[in-house]
Amino acid sequence: MDNKISPEAQVAELELDAVIGFNDIILWDYKKRELLARLSLHKGKIEALAFSPNDLYLVSLGGPDDGSVVVWSIAKRDAICGSPAAGLNVGNATNVIFSRCRDEMFMTAGNGTIRVWELDLPNRKIWPTECQTGQLKRIVMSIGVDDDDSFFYLGTTTGDILKMNPRTKLLTDAGPAKDKFSLGVSAIRCLKMGGLLVGSGAGLLVFCKSPGYKPIKKIQLQGRITSITLRGEGHQFLVGTEESHIYRVSFTDFKETLIATCHFDAVEDIVFPFGTAELFATCSKKDIRVWHTSSNRELLRITVPNMTCHGIDFMRDGKSIISAWNDGKIRAFAPETGRLMYVINNAHRIGVTAIATTSDCKRVISGGGEGEVRVWQIGCQTQKLEEALKEHKSSVSCIRVKRNNEECVTASTDGTCIIWDLVRLRRNQMILANTLFQCVCYHPEEFQIITSGTDRKIAYWEVFDGTVIRELEGSLSGSINGMDITQEGVHFVTGGNDHLVKVWDYNECEVTHVGVGHSGNITRIRISPGNQYIVSVSADGAILRWKYPYTS
Repeated sequence: MDNKISPEAQVAELELDAVIGFNDIILWDYKKRELLARLSLHKGKIEALAFSPNDLYLVSLGGPDDGSVVVWSIAKRDAICGSPAAGLNVGNATNVIFSRCRDEMFMTAGNGTIRVWELDLPNRKIWPTECQTGQLKRIVMSIGVDDDDSFFYLGTTTGDILKMNPRTKLLTDAGPAKDKFSLGVSAIRCLKMGGLLVGSGAGLLVFCKSPGYKPIKKIQLQGRITSITLRGEGHQFLVGTEESHIYRVSFTDFKETLIATCHFDAVEDIVFPFGTAELFATCSKKDIRVWHTSSNRELLRITVPNMTCHGIDFMRDGKSIISAWNDGKIRAFAPETGRLMYVINNAHRIGVTAIATTSDCKRVISGGGEGEVRVWQIGCQTQKLEEALKEHKSSVSCIRVKRNNEECVTASTDGTCIIWDLVRLRRNQMILANTLFQCVCYHPEEFQIITSGTDRKIAYWEVFDGTVIRELEGSLSGSINGMDITQEGVHFVTGGNDHLVKVWDYNECEVTHVGVGHSGNITRIRISPGNQYIVSVSADGAILRWKYPYTS
């Protein structure tokens, strides 16, 4: 997904970008997408970064453990000077912004502190001046400055805006007096034509003017507004929210267009419909989303507020999406409209943790946090519990059904995998290992299963008697959470807490390809029907689509 950046945010000569890491500031060449330098001086968290107007300097603000402000020379890739960011009797500074006209002036603000800084390059010093706000005591969330540096504006947690004069260091005005912005002013941008774009913690985007700060234009967006970036003169702008939405808004009609979105919490599961790689569905906190594979577009969003979906499966006929939720309910939705078709209440006591469907569309098998495996009969109008299989002692993490619907295998975090007979509704075989099983797969010929979990080992098991055939080291660090096998059974893929996607040769037991791209723990992974793509999802909300390395 290509991120659009305004011309103002692009730096002139080298087009630099800076990304905050832990302890390090990473300086990037924006055009070449190359790492230029790592700037290391701060202890712990780095709160904020700002480039000077002519890209001579970068200023960085350390977190609570560090508490310092540092000015860096971009040309020399080195620190010029540093200083404590706030006084001893006030809180931490959390925001920084450079002057629009001068490379030697910047402003910081935070909990009870507002400072204007001057850079004294010959002496390698920065000199702060505390701004006076009189009786007003505020915690600043966001900061914006006029194009001509005449004023700078501070958005506060109490939902009002302070207008400061950088020359006199005095408060000019504050507002609005009534109807303050709900949940604070989380983003603020000054327009060239005059006026402010203000984003609130409640997701309200407002155009207003000093001194009243009454809304002239406003729209409601989804999630706390985290950033506003102007394009050109501000006739169009991009707005980012905490719920991972990027909107494009036209200033004239003040209408939003959603241009990019993804999950804002851990993605719990990913599944393809039977026989097609054109679509896939993912689930997370609050929602299920259906995506168009080749264009990465979101086609459908099904929202259930304040709940987390742990697992999803498409019915073989494609007429419903069956989902497992942490409130103990199984919900079925229409895949085209997102309409709720039916709910199975109290399906499990401690939430539904895994789900699978049979190919005849007549049964749903669910696993719960308490360890029960339940078989449900799905009719036209009815959903009936056929059997509750009580063998697992801990939550069920994965369920796979045999092609003929006569058998299924369930993996659990109690260290057992159980192969169930779905005709007699009894246990056929139990597999024991010193691990918390996270994933299980049938080999397409269905005489073997492969499992993995927190012991980082991939194990091959005989279905007939549950004996282990071979065991191999699947990862050097961290649990393996996701696994899928091709329809031919020649290769399989794994992903886990080492953030790597690995393609394995099934018979040789060797890694043939490794995919590096995730920055969080991989939670689930799937190979698309037809072996065109691999899709992996992770705990940081990312969905990565990989080209399958072999031609089918």
